[in-house]
Amino acid sequence: MMQRLISACLLALTLAFGAACAAQSSAIPAGTAEADQFLFERGQEELKERHWAAAREYYRQIVDNYPQSPFRPDAKLAIGDTYIGEDTGESLVLAANEYREFLTFYPTNPRADYAQYRLAVAYAEQMLAPDRDQSATRETIKELQLFLDRYPTSSLMPEVKKLMREAKDRLSESSYRVGLHYFRVRWYLGAIDRFREVLESDPEFTRRDAVYYHLAESLVRSDKKAEALPYYERLLAEFEQSEYIDDAKKRVAELKTPAGK
Repeated sequence: MMQRLISACLLALTLAFGAACAAQSSAIPAGTAEADQFLFERGQEELKERHWAAAREYYRQIVDNYPQSPFRPDAKLAIGDTYIGEDTGESLVLAANEYREFLTFYPTNPRADYAQYRLAVAYAEQMLAPDRDQSATRETIKELQLFLDRYPTSSLMPEVKKLMREAKDRLSESSYRVGLHYFRVRWYLGAIDRFREVLESDPEFTRRDAVYYHLAESLVRSDKKAEALPYYERLLAEFEQSEYIDDAKKRVAELKTPAGK
């Protein structure tokens, strides 16, 4: 009990000392004419060095103490960037909050597109593996879609489209794996429904060759061979390289061979 009390006291002293050092290091020198500019430039220097907490202290002073500063919007965004830089579960939530507040306070700011994009990034950094909960993935897609709707001419469009593809692939892969599980336990009706759902919701899924193949196989094994053939053919038409090509070619040959021959 005493040891834990001592440890808690030491931790409190360490945090207090760190806060005091941060406050002292971010103090404005006496006689500084444009304090907000000074703070912003120092914040940028610390950000470049990946000193997230130190940079955030400079930016936070601008946001809290200089409401009319022309640097305030950029400082608000930069605070979010420092949180993303830290890349922890808590910091990513705080980053999302900063970007949302920016969009609320500065909806017409020239950098609103950046705020919307980075809001999506804050969620993307929280995306889990395909076999785990996909809530963050869905939030990422939602925020990216808002970007596409609101900022169609943004210079950030290439990055947004790339991230959208990554997020959609993650979500589609998750759904595909559920279908694959159904396929392996021979519940072909459930597999067919899940595979079709993937193709309908995300026709550009990067690994749709696997979906085509297992959907077609599920249909064959459900005695729906006529429905299966087009999916094998789509696989062969859309993919020059795939682990399923050889098996798909064999199936196409089988299905096109008249009965009794």
